[in-house]
Amino acid sequence: MPPIIRVENLGKCYRIHHESRERYTALRDVIARKAGGFLEKLKFGKQKAEIQNAEGHDPSLLSQFPISAFHGGSATEDFWALKDVSFEVNQGEVVGIIGRNGAGKSTLLKILSRITEPTKGRITLNGRVASLLEVGTGFHPELTGRENIYLNGAILGMTKAEIKSKFDEIVAFAEVERFLDTPVKRYSSGMYVRLAFAVAAHLEPEILVVDEVLAVGDAEFQKKCLGKMGEVARGGRTVLFVSHNMSAVMNLCDSGILLRNGCLTFSGGISQTVSEYLALAEKTSGFLTSGNIRSGDRKVFIQDMKFMPENPVTGDSVKVVFELMREDAFPEIMSVDVAIGFFTETGDKVLQVYSVDTHSSFGLREGRTILELKIDRLPLTPGDYRLNVWIGSGGIVHDWIQNGYLLTVGPGGFVEGRVVGNHGYSVVLPGEWNAQHPIV
Repeated sequence: MPPIIRVENLGKCYRIHHESRERYTALRDVIARKAGGFLEKLKFGKQKAEIQNAEGHDPSLLSQFPISAFHGGSATEDFWALKDVSFEVNQGEVVGIIGRNGAGKSTLLKILSRITEPTKGRITLNGRVASLLEVGTGFHPELTGRENIYLNGAILGMTKAEIKSKFDEIVAFAEVERFLDTPVKRYSSGMYVRLAFAVAAHLEPEILVVDEVLAVGDAEFQKKCLGKMGEVARGGRTVLFVSHNMSAVMNLCDSGILLRNGCLTFSGGISQTVSEYLALAEKTSGFLTSGNIRSGDRKVFIQDMKFMPENPVTGDSVKVVFELMREDAFPEIMSVDVAIGFFTETGDKVLQVYSVDTHSSFGLREGRTILELKIDRLPLTPGDYRLNVWIGSGGIVHDWIQNGYLLTVGPGGFVEGRVVGNHGYSVVLPGEWNAQHPIV
């Protein structure tokens, strides 16, 4: 049986324009620039004629005049988002496509979904493709949720009867019954994603393409989506899944493709692909390591963060110092809460420290605030951990940095002279043990 997806020497090039111009340009500046350009052209034409009419004319003299100046000082650069990528996917395979930000993952999925044309190469798809790439992709904002379900089904080549048979299942999965006849432009991003995924997964495409967009949904919905993708795969359909959550990738996928700087650097079993990805990761401890994702209204933001000691060991007394910055003065005092989430390199949640569990909210004034957190005995076993850092007020997110800090924990213990091993676990507690002999 031929592969359901065949990609041969695929390349995608974008032309980037660089222009040296002011950030703000007034109308008088535009008029003056155009007039200057016109006069320069007249001057150049006159000098060119003089050269051509001169005795002993040398055509090379024309190179003295910079024709590129007439393009407003702009320059172009070719950027290859994908370069000579080739692979095959068989029917029923679940393939994880992984790589750092900017590796070319989303570009590849857009080409496979026929949203973007490749610059070179060839793609063969032997089946219908349903894609969930970005919030709103494939939906018409003016149409209602009900109308968009039928529109998407029609785009996939399904009949009205086929769509109708799946309609109730789609609506139940998306949990948008109350807003079914509301234009989707009024949906929140979470509602948008729930409906888009439900449509893509339930209309029975041969190939399901899912990008990191699932990160928009809540944890319960993400779990629901992963379960549905597993069900789709067990039904013999093909799934291409892009995610930075290595735990989800390893649980769902059979094989993997690793992209780096637009090139395919490894393909094979998912465990080995993830290992190759982690081996490429930058191992520099500290705040704001590369690969972070940041969001929030930034009314208060984390300017810096430090662990003391910088490379702690299991059982250490640890101090975490936050430098918070607030740039507005209204209200005079703003109450905020802070949280840290500890994740393994593969994306498994292992530990959370949340200020509201032990402390009332912190009142911040305008300017810089230093906040300290003390952990008496660090319960993490040796290894590398990625930290998510959050600061907010109630349900409002001011600054949320995913992969905001890379922490390496060394071997140590809670008792001097003893070293804790991980034994396959990330968190260890210093329990007290006591044995009593039975009375005979």
